[in-house]
Amino acid sequence: MLTAGEYHSLRISRIADPGIYLVDDEGTEVLLPNRYVSLSDHAGDLVEVFVYHDSENRLIATREKPLATVGEAAVLEAVDRNAHGVFLSWGIMAKDLFMPNRNVPYEVQMGGRYLVYLYRDELTGRVVATTKLNKYISNAEITVRAREQVDILVARKMEMGYRVVVNNRHWGMIYNDQIFSSVKLGDRLTGYVHRISAEGRIDIMLQQEGREMRDSASSKLLDLLAKNKGTLPLGDKSSPEEIAALTGLSKKSFKRAVGALYKERRITLSDTTITLK
Repeated sequence: MLTAGEYHSLRISRIADPGIYLVDDEGTEVLLPNRYVSLSDHAGDLVEVFVYHDSENRLIATREKPLATVGEAAVLEAVDRNAHGVFLSWGIMAKDLFMPNRNVPYEVQMGGRYLVYLYRDELTGRVVATTKLNKYISNAEITVRAREQVDILVARKMEMGYRVVVNNRHWGMIYNDQIFSSVKLGDRLTGYVHRISAEGRIDIMLQQEGREMRDSASSKLLDLLAKNKGTLPLGDKSSPEEIAALTGLSKKSFKRAVGALYKERRITLSDTTITLK
């Protein structure tokens, strides 16, 4: 069934003046406009498209990749408004995302970026956004576990770190002492659950723990060495800031990775340099 706000794999049914018509397994057609059609498209081909409603409430397909789909949180820019609500830029050139007034409990400034959740309106089937997140994002029933890899969305800068959305379902926190590379509002990152408190707080790390972290850090160092002619200006006496700036690793992770590579006889060391053997 064709639904708005999702990706669909559809087959090219026919070619017409406005574009190509795609069909699902139930025989429902949707137009992919000419601006998304290429000379390599032929009848019978299977293509992946995103489907949404146009301004005339018709389902339309696009090859553009929106910044979020139904069931996801995102940080989006407010670009326009009318008497009924606010429009957000979500990565589709021909269509902004609508957020009705009922979903905006505070004043929205044009050009501002806001944390929203995308859902499908039950009456119209259209994709809409809301800033009222409690219905969708909650830690009442936690579905992740310690050490699990998760998808995170950077939602808010706080004094102690960043509040994040975990797997589009939960609230989490990355503390400042766990951040070793640039992080900004709206970033989608891979994280790891460090701890879940008895009160339901989820602490997130951007690096793995234990052996997995060491192996990942070792691979990263080898890649950096290969890209820098086999040498990095880092060593045991390098500061945590220097290490983080060059590798994105904490000094602890860096030292573990260097130790492992040295034991494997893949690098040589000095106080200020690492050299690939």
